[in-house]
Amino acid sequence: MIQKYSILGLEYGGHDTSAALMIGGKLVAACEQERFDLVKHSRAFPHDAIRECLKIGGISWNDLNEISMGSDYIDMIRKVYLQPALENTERIAFLINDIERIKIFFEMETVIRKETGFEGPINSFRHHKCHLASTYYPSGFENALLVSYDGMGEIETGMIGRGIDGEIEILYDKVCYPHSLGLLYSAITYFLGWTHHSDEGIIMGLAPFGNYDSKIPNDGRTYLEVFEDIVRMTGPLNYEINLDWIAYHQKRDTWISEGFKAVFGQKREHDEPLLDHHKNIAAALQKRLEDVVLSQLAWCRNEYGLRHLCISGGVGLNCSLNGKIAASGLFDEIFVQPASGDAGISTGAVLLAEADRVGNIFKPKKNHNSYLGYRATKDEIQSAVNDSGQAYDTPDNVLALTAELLAEGLIIGWFHGEAEFGPRALGNRSILCRPYPEEQRDHINTRVKFREEFRPFAPAVLAEYAKEYFQINQESPHMLIACQVQPEKKERIPAVVHIDNSCRVQTVKESNNTLFYRLIKEFHKITNCPVLLNTSFNVKGQPIVNSPKQAIDCFLSTNIDVLVVGDFILRK
Repeated sequence: MIQKYSILGLEYGGHDTSAALMIGGKLVAACEQERFDLVKHSRAFPHDAIRECLKIGGISWNDLNEISMGSDYIDMIRKVYLQPALENTERIAFLINDIERIKIFFEMETVIRKETGFEGPINSFRHHKCHLASTYYPSGFENALLVSYDGMGEIETGMIGRGIDGEIEILYDKVCYPHSLGLLYSAITYFLGWTHHSDEGIIMGLAPFGNYDSKIPNDGRTYLEVFEDIVRMTGPLNYEINLDWIAYHQKRDTWISEGFKAVFGQKREHDEPLLDHHKNIAAALQKRLEDVVLSQLAWCRNEYGLRHLCISGGVGLNCSLNGKIAASGLFDEIFVQPASGDAGISTGAVLLAEADRVGNIFKPKKNHNSYLGYRATKDEIQSAVNDSGQAYDTPDNVLALTAELLAEGLIIGWFHGEAEFGPRALGNRSILCRPYPEEQRDHINTRVKFREEFRPFAPAVLAEYAKEYFQINQESPHMLIACQVQPEKKERIPAVVHIDNSCRVQTVKESNNTLFYRLIKEFHKITNCPVLLNTSFNVKGQPIVNSPKQAIDCFLSTNIDVLVVGDFILRK
């Protein structure tokens, strides 16, 4: 039998390390290292993720034809470290302090060969082009505008391109470090008392509680007016961060300037009270992000005439922004890469490598399958359940019984099939409950997830009922587009409606996740409600559970009422 060409994609050198495997032009596996080493946003070499990808693909290192990486590290060294050091004394210190990281970047191919033993070709592509590829090729859009916004790649902090009949053309890539929407969002996340490069979603959830038109105490300007000074539009596709307000480009882990603190006060510590002042800052940041991105997209829509949009990069995980884009009417449909953060770089790398290999026969193909990670065998599940010492049932109809328990108001840990690739649990590694009463949200936040009480949860809805319950005109299979609830349905599903009446919807089709779809359908039969509250199966600060043992451990350490793991049901 002729061995199909296989490519391993790697993301290493920063946060969210990962691996992806393509065999015969098909993406067969993608895994995040954090799911194995249990370090959220892991920076470790992705040994475990690689091992699992090869296992899923049924191949060995001897079968692998190529490794593809998602960064041009030499260009990064030159532009991020060397060139700025020639002009700025502070950047010399920055370079010296990062010297060990620079050594790894410089010797990246050697590092990979040492870590893997692979002797074949190793290729690399630019960071943001990998982001563009990761969203364009699975979108199914033949022609589309492609955008990526994040902290930074080699030196660029974003990229705008277009995909035409399978070919990616770069249209604009001139916004460079330290001018970065992603890094600014991280800086404000840090200032407001949370962890940068991790908790940006909390700030997004906090923003609707604030008022960006309020006046800053002792200043006279509104919060938004100041953020309009922080982020300045300098052209239809260009913006600059006013460096008077930030400090992340001068010294690592010093995110905001003394000038910022002079206007907004001292950094909030995590255990300090959360004031309206902090909420207003979050609101102004979110509003400015939306204004800048929507302005650029409107210009591109008019200039290039493309009717579809593909989104990736870490900012692509901002579902409130994506919701504004979808509701704007600028595009007929948008597609957001489910692993928009840097973990998704590994998938973009293999897609670009395959496109280079086969040429113009490589076309976009609609693919909503993000269930690409670790999958436990029945024997592994049985062993984990037995080892736990917990009593269990194996009912004839797991779906019907689980739906009944959900209808009674119990909180269910739901572990089935392949792990999702990306930060959203989409029905295989989920905590589920009914979307009512409103107190369900508060209970899960405080007693199950151990997180801030203001944070919202997502509704998973049968796709055929999506428009009946939500103001959305397209699919949202990856929980990355926020929209408004239909007013008459708000009281029906209050636990999944945010303070601004928005909902981070997951539309569920049988073709995307058969088991999860059928579970919601069983719940609908009992309750006449086609919606479940769906949140990731983890607690704050930990990765989503990967294995049956992790699921059982999480179940036992929280106030989850019931665990459904494969065909087994465990109760407390």
